[in-house]
Amino acid sequence: MTPAWQAIRFSILDRSRVREGQPHPEALRETVEFGRLAEDWGYHRFWVSEHHSVPGVAGSAPTVLAAAVAAATSRIRVGTGGVMLPNHQPLVVAEQFGVLESLYPGRIDMGLGRSVGFTDGVRRALGHDKRDAEDFDAQLAELLAYFEGGRQGVHAWPAEGLRVPAFLLAIGSGAERAARFGLPLVIAAASGEDAMVEAIEGYRSAFRPGPGGDTPYVVVSGSVVIADTTEQAHRLLLPEAWSAAWSRTRGEFPPLLPPEVIEREPMTERQRRIFEESLRGHLAGTETEVLADLDRLLRRTEADEFLVHTSTYDRSARLESHRRLAEAVGLRVTAISS
Repeated sequence: MTPAWQAIRFSILDRSRVREGQPHPEALRETVEFGRLAEDWGYHRFWVSEHHSVPGVAGSAPTVLAAAVAAATSRIRVGTGGVMLPNHQPLVVAEQFGVLESLYPGRIDMGLGRSVGFTDGVRRALGHDKRDAEDFDAQLAELLAYFEGGRQGVHAWPAEGLRVPAFLLAIGSGAERAARFGLPLVIAAASGEDAMVEAIEGYRSAFRPGPGGDTPYVVVSGSVVIADTTEQAHRLLLPEAWSAAWSRTRGEFPPLLPPEVIEREPMTERQRRIFEESLRGHLAGTETEVLADLDRLLRRTEADEFLVHTSTYDRSARLESHRRLAEAVGLRVTAISS
């Protein structure tokens, strides 16, 4: 039987995670270099994310960062995973992606989400609150309209008439919304694999042709870590799991800590529970183990594409993991870099 991973695309989402003691500008430069390596290794897309006032994440301006990645590469598609539309005016978002597509034609993706700022203070600083996310349908319709021909006499030059593929991140009712708008769906198993599969099935059955094409398109997002041993791979997951536990109990995403520091960190009962929950659901181990788990996941979801979003303290181990995954699934590796 042909492995399911032989028939799909593989892409990368990088959140520009900051390590303890690392300046934010250095993390951004690492993202640009990572994009160049992803192109060498044969990945289909390289996406960046949007976070505001987060100590452990440097990526706060995704379209600016995407432009830097696109300038450093020549073939790989570049985009956002995603721009949080409630934080912006649709006209401005359309103009930004119109500029990107004009400068790097045929290589730009517009991944969109509906999250607002992490805290009340951040939301106030952005000039928005949680109620803005309730207007997402209207914001999304307005944004897409600018690419078709303007709206009420307003034109988003140079976006008008350009084709910039839009993707919708499945947060809350995102899968149903993607089906209704006829857009590709990007979904992670954040609430469990069963819930993810149910959402995907609902998306496919309710899909209506739209700007994204005539047929459903599913991008499953997940964390992948490949190392020499299962134990080494799982240890690489500790920094992100601890960061998740800290953020959910302290209200702030911290920089990543080394595994040996985390192993000595005292945890409250709630932090320990969140930490252990955050260590589940990853594809981690040797190539053989990861490919077996990946094959099972892809057969169950029938995904068209897999978006890797892996963070860990050890930058070299993270890059090596992505390179090994590319080789294991047979991507077009054109350079071996560290």
